Amino acid sequence: MADHVRIGVLGAARIVPAALVRPGRSVASVEVAAVAARDVGRAQHFADRHGIPRVHGSYEELLDDPNVDAVYVPLPNGLHGKWTTAALAAGKHVLCEKPFAANADEAAEVAAAAKSSGLVVMEAFHYRYHPLAPRLAEVVAELGELRHVEARMCFPLPRFGDIRYSLELAGGALMDAGCYPVNAVRYLGGAEPEVKSARALLKGDGVDRAMRAELKFPAGHTGTVVTSMWSRSLLRLSAKVLGANGELRVFNPFAPQFGHRLVVRVNGHRRVERFDRRPSYEYQLEAFADAVLHGKPFPTTADDAVATMRVVDDIYRAAGLPVRQPS
Repeated sequence: MADHVRIGVLGAARIVPAALVRPGRSVASVEVAAVAARDVGRAQHFADRHGIPRVHGSYEELLDDPNVDAVYVPLPNGLHGKWTTAALAAGKHVLCEKPFAANADEAAEVAAAAKSSGLVVMEAFHYRYHPLAPRLAEVVAELGELRHVEARMCFPLPRFGDIRYSLELAGGALMDAGCYPVNAVRYLGGAEPEVKSARALLKGDGVDRAMRAELKFPAGHTGTVVTSMWSRSLLRLSAKVLGANGELRVFNPFAPQFGHRLVVRVNGHRRVERFDRRPSYEYQLEAFADAVLHGKPFPTTADDAVATMRVVDDIYRAAGLPVRQPS
């Protein structure tokens, strides 16, 4: 049995060094083995800079490489579904950046392909693999009957030519930033919510630069998702859960290695909890390798991704905006 997973990267995206290359150096069960780009010169420059041994001049070449066991997909949103499916057809496991697909229908198609292939397909919500995330679920259980769940991810991205503002590439604030609080509210709320209302601020036709959505869970508690890439809320990274017995509030649940703080108030008592600063990406890579090598279960499955995309689609509909489409 192999003792490590050889990962190939589709595209020299900005996120690759932080999400894969640097954490890959600290995870013994992972090797970043190859990179492909449509511009082979760009791929070679990226490989030389980051010490990646093999370079391919097309994504198809990388998928045909017998020395690659798994593929990391950090491409624009509208291409995630296409290349995850292609990787599965080539017999490769997949670590796919969030959001998993352009919409829920495409996500369901990819999930079906993943199921029939028997291969590992993980959506790269890296925060779910940091020790803070399972601890949040444990604390939620202390709060009693839930009243309200809320999550926010807002950051400034004033580069309006960025692909994350491209409707053709399935961009928008809800897709690129808001999928995090959508996933978190589903996780902390303990069920699949119904979207009651949504309001967007626009940057171009059909493209949201900010979004707020109000949700309702089957048990009666409510939820709120707030996200922005350009609004008066320049930086918000938080989640909170209110219950009959108290509340939890957490600063920066999404990248806790850069600083975080969990404050819990239960039955009149207050406590503060903190966790290690090891990068969430390292935990994610370990979980991915354990799934590939040892069949260990993991939370951000293809089916979970479909559920997140259903909420994303419903928020767009409630805001009067088009559901994103594959590129």
